[in-house]
Amino acid sequence: MAKKRKPPSIKGDSRAFDPGFKGPVVNRSCTDVLCCIVFILFIIAYIILGLIAWVHGDPRRVAYPTDSKGHFCGQKGTPNENKSILFYFNLFSCTSPSVLISLQCPTTQICVSKCPEKFLTYMEMQFPYSKDRRYLKYYSQFCKSPIVHPAKSLSQIVMDDDCPTAIFPSKPFLQRCFPDFSTKNGTLTVGNRTMFEDGNGRTRNAMELRAAAKNINKVLDAKTIGMKVFEDYATTWYWILMGLLIAMLLSWLFLLLLRFTAGFLFWVFVLGVIGIIGYGIWHCYHEYRNLQEQPNAHLSVYDLGIQTDIKMYFQLRQTWLAFMVMLCILEVLVILMLIFLRNRIRIAIALLKEGSKAIAYVPSTLIYPVLTFIFLSICICYWAVTAVYLATSGVPIYKIVTPAGKCKYENKTCDPEIFSTTAIAKACPGAQCNFAFYGGNSLYHQYITTFQIFNLFVFLWLINFVIALGQCALAGAFASYYWAFQKPDDIPPYPLFTAFGRAIRYHTGSLAFGSLILALIQMFRITLEYLDRRLKDNQNNVSKFLQHCLKCCFWCLEKVVKFLNRNAYVMIALYGKNFCRSARDAFNLLIRNVLKVAVMDKVTDFVLVLGKILVSGCIGVLAFLLFTERISIIIEGPTSLNYYWVPLLTVVIGSYVIAHGFFSVYAMCIDTIFICFLEDLERNDGSAERPYYMNHSLLKIMKVQSTQTEKQ
Repeated sequence: MAKKRKPPSIKGDSRAFDPGFKGPVVNRSCTDVLCCIVFILFIIAYIILGLIAWVHGDPRRVAYPTDSKGHFCGQKGTPNENKSILFYFNLFSCTSPSVLISLQCPTTQICVSKCPEKFLTYMEMQFPYSKDRRYLKYYSQFCKSPIVHPAKSLSQIVMDDDCPTAIFPSKPFLQRCFPDFSTKNGTLTVGNRTMFEDGNGRTRNAMELRAAAKNINKVLDAKTIGMKVFEDYATTWYWILMGLLIAMLLSWLFLLLLRFTAGFLFWVFVLGVIGIIGYGIWHCYHEYRNLQEQPNAHLSVYDLGIQTDIKMYFQLRQTWLAFMVMLCILEVLVILMLIFLRNRIRIAIALLKEGSKAIAYVPSTLIYPVLTFIFLSICICYWAVTAVYLATSGVPIYKIVTPAGKCKYENKTCDPEIFSTTAIAKACPGAQCNFAFYGGNSLYHQYITTFQIFNLFVFLWLINFVIALGQCALAGAFASYYWAFQKPDDIPPYPLFTAFGRAIRYHTGSLAFGSLILALIQMFRITLEYLDRRLKDNQNNVSKFLQHCLKCCFWCLEKVVKFLNRNAYVMIALYGKNFCRSARDAFNLLIRNVLKVAVMDKVTDFVLVLGKILVSGCIGVLAFLLFTERISIIIEGPTSLNYYWVPLLTVVIGSYVIAHGFFSVYAMCIDTIFICFLEDLERNDGSAERPYYMNHSLLKIMKVQSTQTEKQ
């Protein structure tokens, strides 16, 4: 008869042994109160920052283009209400579309109701003016103010900057007039012309205009592609929703069936790996034997030396012999691992099946990812809106620009109301005082960058807190399942709701503490990426090496902290202790069972990855057959798609995201049940006084292990 084990007495473990422990502790107190207070203060400050940004910012500065005077084009209640498009006087002074969109093109910009539709220069408009005023009326709408008669000379028009010297056929895009480029017989044209006058006495061609606004065709092509993609979505949205719904059902079905298929899937995978390695050994031996009769095949790698053609090494017997030896060693290691870790693998598979049962008994946990998605969406939207309002805070700043760029006052601030009367206008002929950006000299505007950093940091903190809250709530729900002696009769009512309430009421500070550590690490990683991009051209090899080392170290640190936090939240859900004690207890518990942890982690990863691939792959194959009309006999899907891969990729990616949401619940379930299982082993010994809470399959495996230990 097996000896009864004594209650565990582990040095450094803060858990007091309680023989009456039957699941998550009910009588709790608030933990990490100081961190909770700091977290609430940060949230209050975040809300205040959002309100201040809302007062000072103006997102219309992003939505509407702005003319040279800082006025919005198309804004209701202003003189430009019916003028929603930005027009550039001299497009040749602009160098690229990015310059145009950022409003830094050194030419006058005005708001117009429509873009020019034909070629016309100021000189061409002057001559027929006395006979036909329609030219004047048409040209006048592209001037700063309506002109009654074109009495000014061309040089005066250029100096006063009242009108453009010429207009070209254009089309509105991004609420800006861009040249109407087209291709005729392989030749680039603008308004069906290849040559035209620029209004300054020079003859230009379409290629010069394209050089002034390079990459315009790519932008317009992107617009065309965007329209086609939108058409495909409008045609296939019903089928996309159906595919995502089927992915949801498949994910749910896969989790429920894992209690029957987990072992089968794992052993099929293991046998497949052994078979593939065995085939590799046979192939290496086959190549080694075939090369016996080949000349020079007996040479060694040292005789051949360093060769740029790798194929030459595959003509040596020694190469295939080395591959065969390495594969044989790998095959032996895999088989030995399976032999010596077979019981731990059986335990891992049994825990996977137990996780499937837990989800079946607590199905409300599958809905929780929707709540997490809502919380994350709120955080992301608030961060994005606050960032936009901060970026658009300030008053219009005007700067001096000159077409030639040779003025010593270039890029200095100016006042457009009095600029024409200042000495700068006389010292720099052709200089203009144009709108540049929004800013200011107040204390608030000086700290805009700091506020953006604060916005990003609190956003990361909130995102990690939402994820931590979900993990703790799910851990509490699944722990209630495990510690129910008679399943499912002893499972308390509404376990997820109860666990969520406990986490919010008692452990907000602990969850905020763990989230803060992650947010600091992520903030440091973002800072490293920012410095890398800013200093990329000024780095030597040593600094690049150190920076890559730092990136690698902090990436590993983030993964380790996420793993520790995850298990700490399980201990918080169980015992209600603070974050540090829970993290220490979880770490000690896992270290004492490090082999079980390694096996469990890898088996779980394999099953989850296989499930995600299976769900998204099945939906992807069905979507491919449907959108390419391969199964039109069975079901008639959408026809005449521009790009069938657009809805196909949407369905595949959407299916993967849905499967990831479902399986994240399953992964948390497995982690919780695994922690509870280890606790069960250390707390109980299977006697009548301290019975195990594990299910019968696990209990059977443990009895077999105990019998083998006794025989030894």
